[in-house]
Amino acid sequence: MKKAILYIHGKGGSHLEAEQYKKNCLGFDIIGIDYNHYLPWIVQNQIQSVYDKVRKKYDYIYVIANSIGAYFAMHTLQTCDIEKALFISPVLDMERLILDMMSWENVSEKDLREKGEISTDFGETLSWKYLCFVRENPITWNVPTEILYAGNDNLISRQTVDWFISSHNAHLTVMENGEHWFHTNEQLVFLDNWMKKAMC
Repeated sequence: MKKAILYIHGKGGSHLEAEQYKKNCLGFDIIGIDYNHYLPWIVQNQIQSVYDKVRKKYDYIYVIANSIGAYFAMHTLQTCDIEKALFISPVLDMERLILDMMSWENVSEKDLREKGEISTDFGETLSWKYLCFVRENPITWNVPTEILYAGNDNLISRQTVDWFISSHNAHLTVMENGEHWFHTNEQLVFLDNWMKKAMC
């Protein structure tokens, strides 16, 4: 039985990050999906194209996705044959995240609708088209999912994660002193150990 993992990176990440996870996923071929746009209606085509090619060659397909990569994975692959998903610091509710960012910037829906796009002080561009797309394309995710969440995540609230866990076939692991971006030696060791267990 041939087994593959699709790796979907987060914003500012790279498909080459897949290499660092090979040691945790023995018996799997891991394929990083390369994309540099962050609009779901563009990214979905790139993910779907890779999935379609991999589906022809492998018996089982897993997904590892980081941050916004988890949203892209769920949006694109929700009707595909995925054995299991591993999400790291995942964006699980994109509408909630956009509304939170609007709140941080004190932007109303009326403001965003009228202006179309608004740049924020924290480097993100709020988009009315993006918000409408998210609302018009709800996600139904039935894949067994393992989630690694950081207690000090400043982007995704624990409330959002708990809601997802309660309404999906998902299991949560929390690193209380972790951050949204797992990058210190301690955090990476925790991530590796979590991934090895989750792949069993």
